[in-house]
Amino acid sequence: MNIFNSDIDNTLIYSYKHEIGSNKKCVELYQGREISFMTQYSYERLHKICEKELFVPTTTRTIEQYKRIDFGIDEPDYALVCNGGILLKKGLIDDAWYHKSLDMISNAQSELKKAIEILKMDSNINFEIRNINQLFLFTKSKSPKETLAGLNEKLNLNKVETFTNGLKVYVMPKNLNKGNAVLRLKEKLKAKRIIAAGDSEFDISMLRVADIAFAPELLKKQMQAKTNTNIVPEGILFSDAVLKHILEL
Repeated sequence: MNIFNSDIDNTLIYSYKHEIGSNKKCVELYQGREISFMTQYSYERLHKICEKELFVPTTTRTIEQYKRIDFGIDEPDYALVCNGGILLKKGLIDDAWYHKSLDMISNAQSELKKAIEILKMDSNINFEIRNINQLFLFTKSKSPKETLAGLNEKLNLNKVETFTNGLKVYVMPKNLNKGNAVLRLKEKLKAKRIIAAGDSEFDISMLRVADIAFAPELLKKQMQAKTNTNIVPEGILFSDAVLKHILEL
């Protein structure tokens, strides 16, 4: 069995704010609004890939956010959400997987609590501080670099790490990453080969453990030591390039 672990946002689908041309298909609605799209080219090729590989969406999205997406295929047999902390089997939570995730990050819980108190005192925070399924923290800041600097100064970075994505701010346990989740699922399913695609810092751990990886030019430096990484040059839509290459494997 081969598994195709793929990030979702900016890897397979794009916000309405992102120009991907007119030949596109809406794959996500929110409060009646069309907010995310795939190119028709990627949409059709993903369907073909699902005929030959086990497609496992692998995302930092919450369960609710993930379930808004409609790829036009049957419910995937497996999906990794909440940065791999939760495994969905045909859309239902695998309780054993979730409790194992909680065990894996138990040493980081005190740091997450400390981070909440730090964020509460940060005047840059302009959004609620969310503890996502007791797995990681999420909020937004009007000055995310300042917020991260404050967190990094006071937290034990051997136990947690911090990320920004635009104005979004995350505090993640070190053990809660896509790479660990991909390896756990590979072992669970006795998979032969992992193909992975992702576009951001959240995806680096997953790309590094994959047998074949696809990353954009933006991550070239982080992935340069990994010889089986395919770097998609700037100016080429990432989703189209990745899915085209996978079908040619």
